[in-house]
Amino acid sequence: MVKSSGLNARRAVARGTVAALTAALVAAGTSAAGAADAPARTAAQVSVNAKPSVSKYTASTATGGTQVNALYGVNSSGTIYGYAPNGSGGLGSREYVGDGWQDSRFITQVDQNADGHSDGLWDVYGSQLYYTKWDTDPLLIGSGWNIYNRVLSAGNLGGASADDLIARDGSGVLWLYLSYGDGKLTQRRKVGSGWNIYTDLTGKGDLTGDGKDDIVAKDSSGVLWLYKGTGDSNAPFAARTRIGAGWNTYNKIVSVGDINLDGITDLVGRDSTGALYLYKGTGKASAPFASRVKIGTSGWNTYRLLF
Repeated sequence: MVKSSGLNARRAVARGTVAALTAALVAAGTSAAGAADAPARTAAQVSVNAKPSVSKYTASTATGGTQVNALYGVNSSGTIYGYAPNGSGGLGSREYVGDGWQDSRFITQVDQNADGHSDGLWDVYGSQLYYTKWDTDPLLIGSGWNIYNRVLSAGNLGGASADDLIARDGSGVLWLYLSYGDGKLTQRRKVGSGWNIYTDLTGKGDLTGDGKDDIVAKDSSGVLWLYKGTGDSNAPFAARTRIGAGWNTYNKIVSVGDINLDGITDLVGRDSTGALYLYKGTGKASAPFASRVKIGTSGWNTYRLLF
């Protein structure tokens, strides 16, 4: 399922010298750093042939389809590899994506134009937030991001077309940054406090079939909770509902969209042995995931970040 046309050329570029950053933009009231401070790193996209689907949802509730993206991992050396959905419910062979990401604390995919595929990455490098469009140089968005201990793009949470960004600070307050669709962000909006009870937050699309993007959160006791999206940027989540227990089996949970290509957002979990499991989305709020299926036997602990 990997669309390899042009990927070899991008690899050659990615392995070469990275051009200096040419612009710096500031969001959320932060101060810009100089272009010379930009880290040298590259990222080429692993594409998939499958198109986003809305077949499981009615036309009145669908908001553009479930995203279909590769799953990416970065190792301790800073090399990124990507795995595209293989069309059989799992992931294909790994593809080299780029280098230089060893110091990024958080990396998350983002769909900026609502076409159902990611357009690039946001990452936190030290105290700075960068946006890297696939096959381009990193663009500085703002500074002061060292106050956050979790940063991710969980889809469109504010009701517009582009994916937004959420961040949790050290006191457990969750903040929402709306996206302009070009990497830049609005001023932050407070979502709520008490979010430091969670060891994992993830999401990349609609889990309940209502056309609004949701997130899931795992607490320290291993209970997984669903936060249904509202589409309202002032109150983006409804009250939480319990999904199930036993999720401390996994040292990482992540969603990148639809893995098994049935039109519903899925969830992936990695256990302590490095095995990878797929939880297929059901589209039902009462039980959003089916029973797990192993899609990777070992080796996934190679990656310090999955996104």
